Amino acid sequence: MTDDLDNRSTPAPTAVPPVLDHRLANIEDLRRLAERATPRPFFGYLDSGSFEELTLRANRRDLDALTLRQRVLAGVGMRELSTTLLGQTSSLPVAIAPTGLAGLIRADGELHLARAAEAAGVPFTLSTVSICSIEDVRAATRQPFWFQLYVMRDRGVVRSLIERAWAAQCSALMVTVDLAVQAPRLRDERNGMTLRPQLLNLPNVIDFIRKPGWIVRRLRSPRRNFGNLERYVPGGPGKKPVPLVSAWIADQLDPTMSWADLDWIRSQWPGKLIVKGLLDADDARRAVQAGADAIVVSNHGGRQLDGALSSIRALPRVAQAVAGEAEVLFDGGVRSGADVLKALASGARGALLGRAPLYGLAALGEPGVAHALALIRREYDVSLALAGVRRTVDVGPEVLDVA
Repeated sequence: MTDDLDNRSTPAPTAVPPVLDHRLANIEDLRRLAERATPRPFFGYLDSGSFEELTLRANRRDLDALTLRQRVLAGVGMRELSTTLLGQTSSLPVAIAPTGLAGLIRADGELHLARAAEAAGVPFTLSTVSICSIEDVRAATRQPFWFQLYVMRDRGVVRSLIERAWAAQCSALMVTVDLAVQAPRLRDERNGMTLRPQLLNLPNVIDFIRKPGWIVRRLRSPRRNFGNLERYVPGGPGKKPVPLVSAWIADQLDPTMSWADLDWIRSQWPGKLIVKGLLDADDARRAVQAGADAIVVSNHGGRQLDGALSSIRALPRVAQAVAGEAEVLFDGGVRSGADVLKALASGARGALLGRAPLYGLAALGEPGVAHALALIRREYDVSLALAGVRRTVDVGPEVLDVA
């Protein structure tokens, strides 16, 4: 008698996605290479948090503390990793987070990030304080990207940025709300990497000389200033010194921003609206009332209120507070595909990748970003399978082991 199992048609297993260089086996390997390749002030800017970096460390510690349930015999030969984020199909439940000064970390950095994200089929978010402009990124990509907005004292500048993002066909506007004042980042201060930069001290100059590849790439790039903001700085048309633009940005941070301003932004922006920088359930509900289509649970990567709750600890209650009313994205310490799975199991629809692709960018440019995304994809795929889940859309709280 033939067992029924012998007659069953079994689909071929899903192949584990390859990575580009097995000597760079995880994001930490990219981080170490990035530190060697990048001048100290810019690597410190990428890597640091505010004050004593308590929240920066908590983001990682609390993600590590979550455990996943291992499930077996679940028939996971065919897996579907994709999802939709703000109505846009994404090959993974991730997007590249907005990160300022990527074009200083690596020349033309925002273009490298955007192209690698597009090739990987995931959303990219351009920061207000980028080196490459909205128009630069639009010219270098085919697919719509997201634009992150800081609210300046000069609301005319804000209106202009919104109009430029819409003209560039950005598919979502991400408003960052947790930077009413900027918290000191002590590593940046020691390196002279502040909003009024003082970079040309002897230790920094020596460190720059030891990074000739970085210097050559910077000299070859025409993009050396804040591409989105230089035009708004008083002084007439034409190029302006970077310190002058940086000082203007410092003066534009607006501690008077209120919910009324978010209501106004909603009235100005006709597309999808994301509110980033929420840890509190009441604030999340208020953001939804203001018309947010999505919220990002985030503590600014540990770069603002030191001692604040880690993003992953805040996520479940915030997600519950807005369940069914807005998409919930997660930001804070993601370094692996397993971290992405933990975020989804805790209530997020997707995770923002901040430092992880930037380490790849700093280390190897666009191929490094592609490698970082390939690492995340492989780890997420394997973690999903070993947790006994076949599709991203099926991930739920039962994936976590809470015993």
